[in-house]
Amino acid sequence: MAIKISLLSSLLLLCFNHALLFSSVASVENRKSYIVYMGGRPEGDERSAASRHLSLLQDSIGSTFPPDYLLYNYKRSFDGFVAYLSEDEAQIISGLPDVVSVFPDEALELETTGSWDFLGFPEDVQRNSLESDIIVGIIDSGIWPESQSFIDTGYGPPPSKWKGSCQVTADDPNFACNKDTNGHGTHVASTAAGGLVRDVSFQGFARGTARGGVPSARIASYKVCWRDGCWPSDILAAFDDAIADGVDIISVSISSSALNYFGDSISIGSFGAMQNGILTSTSAGNTGPNAGTTRKFAPWFLSVAASTTNRKFITKGISINTIELGNNQYPLIYAGDAPNLAAGFTGSTSRTCSEPNSLDANLVRGRIVLCDWSRISGVVPRLAGAVGMVIANDTWLDNPSSYQLPASHVNAENGRRIFQYILSSGGPNVLTPDILKPDISAPGVTILAAGAGSTFPYILNSGTSMAAPHATAIAAYVKTFHPTWSPAAIRSALMSTATPMSSGTNRDAEFAYGAGNLNPLGALTPGLVYDAEANDYVSFLCGQGLDTHTLRLITRDDSACTEANNGTVWDLNYPSFAVSTPSREIPSRVLRRVVTNVGSADSTYRALITAPPNLSIHVHPETLSFTSLGQKLEFTVVVGGILERSVSSGALVWDDGVHKVRSPIVAYYAAWVANNAQDGGASTI
Repeated sequence: MAIKISLLSSLLLLCFNHALLFSSVASVENRKSYIVYMGGRPEGDERSAASRHLSLLQDSIGSTFPPDYLLYNYKRSFDGFVAYLSEDEAQIISGLPDVVSVFPDEALELETTGSWDFLGFPEDVQRNSLESDIIVGIIDSGIWPESQSFIDTGYGPPPSKWKGSCQVTADDPNFACNKDTNGHGTHVASTAAGGLVRDVSFQGFARGTARGGVPSARIASYKVCWRDGCWPSDILAAFDDAIADGVDIISVSISSSALNYFGDSISIGSFGAMQNGILTSTSAGNTGPNAGTTRKFAPWFLSVAASTTNRKFITKGISINTIELGNNQYPLIYAGDAPNLAAGFTGSTSRTCSEPNSLDANLVRGRIVLCDWSRISGVVPRLAGAVGMVIANDTWLDNPSSYQLPASHVNAENGRRIFQYILSSGGPNVLTPDILKPDISAPGVTILAAGAGSTFPYILNSGTSMAAPHATAIAAYVKTFHPTWSPAAIRSALMSTATPMSSGTNRDAEFAYGAGNLNPLGALTPGLVYDAEANDYVSFLCGQGLDTHTLRLITRDDSACTEANNGTVWDLNYPSFAVSTPSREIPSRVLRRVVTNVGSADSTYRALITAPPNLSIHVHPETLSFTSLGQKLEFTVVVGGILERSVSSGALVWDDGVHKVRSPIVAYYAAWVANNAQDGGASTI
């Protein structure tokens, strides 16, 4: 149910008030709300959806099924509904031939302007006039329209392609349903497409100009998050409307509980968006840093991890320090994520920084260590090579101690904030291990952007929530210059031009940061792209075991899973390469790819391989010669070798002397995911 709000020429606002309709926490006659996904948009009149869905419920469960237990009807971009069901009724519905999946509607969590300059994307960067026609759909906690970042002076009417509407409620026309009480959606929206606002700061910190990546673009805000969480049923409704409304890019900074590709609202919604030529940019999540913690693993959207910038704020805790760190900057690591496995320690022990030799020197050296204990001297981190220590504990706060290295003692609450600062959900993809996730990194730490309300109109936030709108903005920026590019081509442009990052500062390598850090200007001229259309994902899904009947429900066409259309994951035309192995020996794996020339008509690219000694990587052919724009050429990558550590990384670069089209190549020990999760330890802060 969309509640209409007033129209601003730069802001297009819709809201989905789950709280007004129902609450999944409460039960009704031992029922709770379930989402029933029935595939792509059906043929026929949208108005018949409600009666058709009710008939399905009454025919399968019983004619006495109450009509008011049917809560939502999806009908614009895909087919499905939300209803109050018992567990047994949900099981019955899931077995019906016209149903793809049934899953509970359970609350999810939300996952922040110097970052653009840090990325080499200055205020006076080249712009295309088409930018004002780009509509960025933000699915989040709403927006605070009164923010200076959303002033619409100089904007004309919405683009003619906009098919949506902005609404007011009958009882309160003053943006009542859209007020963003926690500021999250406002922060995300202004980071992506907020206007230029001079001389802003957060209580004097980070003073400068606040701006979004595409400040002339339009923002369509879809409110799906409330005080009790973000509901999958509302998220699906927002996708359903956003696709039909005519948005160009969708940004979602909300957590996911995905266990399969069509048992999750973001995965379902983004698949429908992809079918309609719309890229979805989504946060990788904040549940890391252990391996396999991201639930954003569908290959048809862009998954964004959070990276730091050159901005740092210092808050002093309690300690007596006679040693100083100076003005240098050092990376942080949580002690529970750095156990000395070779000595038999796990994260549950290493987190305290108290047991001799419990920290892995290879991970701790040159870093500041966050420890979960109060009465420690710092000798264990010092001997492991740490340059500093932060102690997070409420005990002994009033009794400062001296330490054997620079240290600060903070309370548990501030410790939690520091821990959140460190976190970003990591790959690999636990559902399809040979697809690398996350895809890319973007600034997500201490980001200044608009807030909700006049007390703190601009605030600092951190997390992958803040990283996703950076990638969203550059995807929109690329689309202004290349409006016909597919979602996959735009994603490829962002990934293949990303700035490489060093595995020396993160043991999880590409599983922490994907292809590298966002490179806005490079993404505009990638040279080659790894393109993919809906049919490529169809072949991938067939290879994942989907049957023809279910496939046709999803695609709403005559697609079929046949022997010829049963693609392996290694054939999906993805801009990165991943190979999992059940043992230290990597079986020779052949991965096929196709690149499309979007650079110079006559160009020759040569393959440049970087790999550690234990990793064997060969490319066939080693040279690609193009004679026209849009031309496609195929090649294979053969990966083999012996793993000397859990993760080994290499890269393939196609180089024509002008463009360097880079793809990470990662081989890893499959059991590492389970071991890492077990040995990483559980944080108590």
